[in-house]
Amino acid sequence: MTTAAAPLPPEVAERSRAQRAEHAMRRAMLLSFGAGFIPMPWVDVAGISAVQLDMLHRLAELYDIPFREDWGKSVIGAILGGVSARWIADSVIGTGAKLVPLVGNVIAYATLPTSAAATTYALAKIFIQHFESGGTFLDFEPSRVRNHFAHYYAQGKRVARQTVAGSRSALEPR
Repeated sequence: MTTAAAPLPPEVAERSRAQRAEHAMRRAMLLSFGAGFIPMPWVDVAGISAVQLDMLHRLAELYDIPFREDWGKSVIGAILGGVSARWIADSVIGTGAKLVPLVGNVIAYATLPTSAAATTYALAKIFIQHFESGGTFLDFEPSRVRNHFAHYYAQGKRVARQTVAGSRSALEPR
């Protein structure tokens, strides 16, 4: 069972679908980045996952694609479960480091927020392309996008740093 995503602000609703998709991606990147700062290990990952699932829901609505929460969870898990060791290391080190007093949070805050935003960026780019080409959740094949995910993840780390540095205008389309 899913609920409808919150309506877009009027100034965003008037934009093209590509601009609205970009807005949804950048919004989710900022929220994911923020969730990476949740001080409780594994609660941070749950927050990041919730943001990413909401983003997929927003993108699906934008492209008139039926969405079910279980589909979203499945595709996110399938993509992230088979991706690079680098992403896994960034995420596990980021959240697991919070268990180490004092120094752990420093390590976590240096890695997890950017990794979360980059992951969100990569997921958005993959699904925007998939939906633009007429794809749905039912015909999505995670094994075909893993190399693209790695590329977008690396690109997303750069974009995340730039987005957060200029977060005041991060929600504006580029």
